[in-house]
Amino acid sequence: MVFPAMVRVCPMHRIDGMLILPPLTHGTLVKRYKRFLADVELPGRGVITAHCPNTGSMVSCWKPGAPALLSHSDNPKRKLPWTLECVDMGRGWVGVNTSRVNRAIRAAIEYGTIDLGGAYTDIRSEPRGTFDGHPPSRFDLLLDSDTGPPCYVEVKNTTLLVGETVKFPDAVTERGRKHLELLALAVERGYRGVILFAVNRPEGRWFEPAADIDPQYTDTLTRVVGAGVEVIIVRLRHHGHTLEVTGSVHFAG
Repeated sequence: MVFPAMVRVCPMHRIDGMLILPPLTHGTLVKRYKRFLADVELPGRGVITAHCPNTGSMVSCWKPGAPALLSHSDNPKRKLPWTLECVDMGRGWVGVNTSRVNRAIRAAIEYGTIDLGGAYTDIRSEPRGTFDGHPPSRFDLLLDSDTGPPCYVEVKNTTLLVGETVKFPDAVTERGRKHLELLALAVERGYRGVILFAVNRPEGRWFEPAADIDPQYTDTLTRVVGAGVEVIIVRLRHHGHTLEVTGSVHFAG
């Protein structure tokens, strides 16, 4: 995959296409529980409870004793000021804060790191797509063009590692299947539809859908690709306080 320059730059969210993260604190992961909670030991502070902003199972991207990175918020309205951002499973940082991913992908598109193959003039986050006979639904991104069809993009944070293969999803996802169906509907209505898998860890040579976890998602992905939905797979890397797209990952087979 080649990444020529395209579309506009948004200086608020990027320096050379990177997402700038807040200051991060090192800790040691103790446990994750109740889906959105993680206990982390911080040097000199003892064990604190952090928000874990990840709706997946996080299989292969957490274990007790693993190094962790956390951000801190001074917002007095927050019940938990600490947020779990990354976990090191032995070969580099795995991003577990899914709220960072869409902004990193947007920054990469705006700067030109990701080429979507069109002369796009504007990009919007969480646009509402309305199609005949279907309720409104929010996609992650919408790119507008003066010369071609608009492009809807749905981004999926991808962290499940099995051997040298990264897979999605890590749990059954009815919502994810709905997004695929809506992308196919967008294509049917004359738009472009792109499903973008953001591999948020340094390991893994290939990507494939996790048919053993959610066979219906795999079947749906195969069907909508046949109907014109496009697949892009990129790798995200954490460098200090930045998150950036550094290349592509091949589809297995």
